[in-house]
Amino acid sequence: MSLVNAMRARWDPQAPALAWIGDWTQAVLQVPHAWHYAELAAQVDQARGWIKQRGLGSGDTLALQLPRHPALLTLTLAALSEGIVVLPLNPAYTPRELRFALRDSGATRAVLLQESVQSLKLDPPCPLEPASTLAMSLKSAPPTKTPSPDQPADTPALLLYTSGTTGQPKGALSSHGNLRASIEALHQAWAWAPNDVQLHALPLFHVHGLIVAQLVALWAGAQTLWLPKFNADAVWHAIPKHGVTIFMGVPTFHHRLLQSELRPDLSTMRLFTSGSAPLPATVHAAFEQRTGLRILERYGMSEVGIVLSNPYDGERRAGTVGQPLPGIQAKITDLETGADLAPEQIGEVRIAGASVMLGYLGLPKQTQAAIGDGWMHTGDLGKVSQDGYFSIVGRAGDMIISGGLNVYPREVESVLLEHPNVHEVAIVGVPHAEWGEQVVGFFVGKADPAALVVWAREQLAGFKCPKELRAVKTLPRNAMGKVQKGVIRSAW
Repeated sequence: MSLVNAMRARWDPQAPALAWIGDWTQAVLQVPHAWHYAELAAQVDQARGWIKQRGLGSGDTLALQLPRHPALLTLTLAALSEGIVVLPLNPAYTPRELRFALRDSGATRAVLLQESVQSLKLDPPCPLEPASTLAMSLKSAPPTKTPSPDQPADTPALLLYTSGTTGQPKGALSSHGNLRASIEALHQAWAWAPNDVQLHALPLFHVHGLIVAQLVALWAGAQTLWLPKFNADAVWHAIPKHGVTIFMGVPTFHHRLLQSELRPDLSTMRLFTSGSAPLPATVHAAFEQRTGLRILERYGMSEVGIVLSNPYDGERRAGTVGQPLPGIQAKITDLETGADLAPEQIGEVRIAGASVMLGYLGLPKQTQAAIGDGWMHTGDLGKVSQDGYFSIVGRAGDMIISGGLNVYPREVESVLLEHPNVHEVAIVGVPHAEWGEQVVGFFVGKADPAALVVWAREQLAGFKCPKELRAVKTLPRNAMGKVQKGVIRSAW
């Protein structure tokens, strides 16, 4: 049975499935919109009708750039039901970034924000539909009530763009089998149950928010309450009001929760998780002292899903990402030789298991380099303790994680070098108490640093933009001519 069919078979039609709110200040008083699982199933069938109206079918790719709206979820489930690949897109993407993703993916159709449609309409990479008309067009579509066909486990399902440090983003393609393996492992490891209530404030274009939080909740038949965006006071208010049991976040969320002066009743809470970036041990300790609850930290990436986790029952060790989930193998290897390393030695984290992606779309050489030997070469540096707890200590490349989102220096550098007054540039991440890391850099040229930052905001999504740039006469380089990014980081 395919992923969505298996998921729907687990649903209790009368159980609450999804609730969403507008202004968070009203969230503590009421939830104005809510679906039970019967309504969710009906909406998915309506979305299947919308898909068929547009002639989409198995093997096509549907790109979705939508705000936090139930249509994003129903279209995702409907597309997966029909064997269509789903391509979630960040609402913050610029036209440049959207055009690349749509063309590289070969998207068959895209539902985009109105401003994105306007910016691409003169040279559309594929048929475009504005999100502003989606609610009406979904409502008018004839529902498809016949059972959806079962999709083989190796059917492509989800395309997420990521890039490491090699330049242009790469499309990590996961199958129905990959997603199901990840979902089932998390369902088991974190003891999900139908009576769970999850408070959801993560982005839905990312593996963390879409798969780890939302689809796992649906697999469990649990209820999810969507906040329009993260707000620390909103989280603290909503937990006791709605009997929340689970909250997933990035380290930035937990940092801000600690800054709030509210002291809510957390008696219903059973699980706070953190991921997408390392959680400082100081935040872990401060959170336990403040709430009496220990955050569960875990590790994953777009290419493999979540693969390491501190135990739900057992020691949640600060500064570590725990142990392999069911069905996953993990090891630390020498960066140069690939040989397995002993405990406490630092090397590359490598992962094997059923959740590892099919490969990078249209990039056989990069796919071979990443997973050709059966192990995902993550590019992350880590170590494992004598008793099997993994820790992430850095990255073999220069990827920056700011607020839980990946920023790839090579991509930012390539854009900045298009400015006529920039001749050389080097981008790095430096520690930041709230965001984990922030993007900064050196450049050689005649541009005004502040004006260059403003210019970059027009070319890149906000989370990728340098927060500060400094003009220098030359970039620091070693004897081989390689830029010494460690020297640049030390300047901050």
